[in-house]
Amino acid sequence: MGVHPAKEGTRPVLDDAGLQALREAARLSPDNLPLRRHLAEQLLAKGYLADAEGEFRAALLLAPKDPDITAGLAESFVRQSAYGAALSSLEPFLATPGYPPRMGVIAARALLGEGETGRAAHRYHEAVSRDPSVADPELAARLMPPPPPQAPAPTAPPHPAYAAPTPAYAAPTAAYATPAGAPPGAEVEKSKLSFADVAGMEAVKESLRVKLLLPVQQPELFAAYGKRAGGGVLLYGPPGAGKTHLARAAAGELGAAFVNVGLSDILDMYVGSSERNLRATFDLARRNRPCVLFFDEVDALAARRSDMRQAHTRQLVNQFLAELDGVDQSANEGVLVLAATNAPWYIDVAFRRPGRFDQLVFVPPPDAAARAAILRILCRDKPLAEMDYDAVARVTDHFVGADLKGLVDRAVEVKLHQSISAGHPIPMTTNDLLAAAQGTRPTAVREWLGTARNYVLHANESGAWDELMPWIKGKW
Repeated sequence: MGVHPAKEGTRPVLDDAGLQALREAARLSPDNLPLRRHLAEQLLAKGYLADAEGEFRAALLLAPKDPDITAGLAESFVRQSAYGAALSSLEPFLATPGYPPRMGVIAARALLGEGETGRAAHRYHEAVSRDPSVADPELAARLMPPPPPQAPAPTAPPHPAYAAPTPAYAAPTAAYATPAGAPPGAEVEKSKLSFADVAGMEAVKESLRVKLLLPVQQPELFAAYGKRAGGGVLLYGPPGAGKTHLARAAAGELGAAFVNVGLSDILDMYVGSSERNLRATFDLARRNRPCVLFFDEVDALAARRSDMRQAHTRQLVNQFLAELDGVDQSANEGVLVLAATNAPWYIDVAFRRPGRFDQLVFVPPPDAAARAAILRILCRDKPLAEMDYDAVARVTDHFVGADLKGLVDRAVEVKLHQSISAGHPIPMTTNDLLAAAQGTRPTAVREWLGTARNYVLHANESGAWDELMPWIKGKW
């Protein structure tokens, strides 16, 4: 970025005669859009960030839907560390297919600033794949590791998915020769959660027990029927419904290793590196079996190949399918592959073939009883008066677990202020939660319901979404 040597945004524009002349011209001709745009861009380039923000805002009043002006405003926000404001300004464009790639890079900077490295890497990778000229090497270095150095070819036969490799698919190198053999960021952990920490969702937990847990816990019985321990389950449902929490609880219930795979652990801007990262992640799980291997936001790694324009992204899907199948019948035995998505309809149909993610498990928003149980778990370690969780559950329809956690956090903040003034802890009451609920709205369930309803009623020829039918009809 072209940053002026002095601290950004701190010097008066009067110090720059050229900019002062442009500003005076804009003052005399306030409706001249090209002039205002040029002034804003010059201010941004020279590091006058607050002034640039003001000029971009003025230009947007003249052209509210101009993508270049919006991008400039968002960049001024990012360089002032106003990451949330940058994402808010970009959001209307990012929701539209084919948005300008420059916006994707700016959004990646903002997401990284907010600590969301996985989403930032995905947004950056997608933008650069459409327009390599917007690449930012400094940002890329913060999002993903540098390319591994070349190394001699291995003497062992190559993996089937690497038949006829190009030079970009070099053999594993020193960059990946860690003791665990995992890609950067992937770690093996032990979950301290169990199904007792998951409120409600009894049908979902029972599905996971039969599919994933019992074959490991009772191998002789399942072996008698020729069933092996392992397989894949795809958890889907609205955002915040507890899919990741459920995956951790499944690992803890089994006492198995848990590998939580984020997009930043797999996606890489260099051709072939994403596939290598994916293979290394599966190898890590196989060495630590029994292991629950969890892929969050899996639709970013397993999207429909018919929708992809880039050959290397289709190759990543092919690699994922090959790893799920394994090199032989027992390759993935003891590896329990869980994946979560908010948009299962965008996942390539090949992933739903038997032996892969052959079981789709709907994780619904919690009902009233489950909401009360979630609130009870969230409040169990706090000073409490006598609580009526059922009363709070009745006024939080469409709230998911993440919404309820936010509600409790707001009530706790209010109680903390009261306790600080009083000089001692004041127990939280039902009325505190009810007051917090009045100022809180559910985040995404209604929007997700609208999308799901369209697929259930109009794009369900295969019957894949029959499980959603009763739930959708009961809500509409």
